Amino acid sequence: MQDFVRVILEALEDLGYFGVALGLMIEVIPSEIVLAYGGYLVSLGKINVVGAVIAGTIGGTLAQFFLYLMGYYGGRPLLEKYGKFLLIKKSHLDVSERWFNRYGTGVIFGARFIPVVRHAISIPAGIARMPMSKFLFYTTLAIIPWSIFFVYLGIQLGENYENIKEVASPYLQPLGWGFTLLLIVYVALQWVKKRKPAN
Repeated sequence: MQDFVRVILEALEDLGYFGVALGLMIEVIPSEIVLAYGGYLVSLGKINVVGAVIAGTIGGTLAQFFLYLMGYYGGRPLLEKYGKFLLIKKSHLDVSERWFNRYGTGVIFGARFIPVVRHAISIPAGIARMPMSKFLFYTTLAIIPWSIFFVYLGIQLGENYENIKEVASPYLQPLGWGFTLLLIVYVALQWVKKRKPAN
């Protein structure tokens, strides 16, 4: 698998910023590896950091928008049939649907930092017909810091960008728990607000 990923990334290298965006859009390689590779290209002086982050944000947003449209127009049956080609398992769909149903549209931002959920959260948003503008806003807002973080780590790792998951893990785990806690607090506040009698 590592050799396969390396071949694809090297094929995208000459495309510069477009290659970074395209690598994220095709959803074959995990976004953290593509962004770290973008950081590696920055360290080589082939692209600059601002352009890498912009390309990462555009590519990442479009990738999630594609999943949203698949959910919107095709529903779960389509994803269960073809999701494997996008590295999305049935378990990803199950967990993402539970999170979306439990926490609502606000999960679109926080889920980007939570393992398993982040891979497929856009699908139940599409199935639920979440407003497109709202979906794009929350998704872009989440992907900007995600892109900055992994491009930066890619710059630091240089040619060792393939070790990005091991390096990023100590940072992502507390972030994931933090966003989970915030979502629980958000739902609790919404529940209290609904139960509060109107004046």
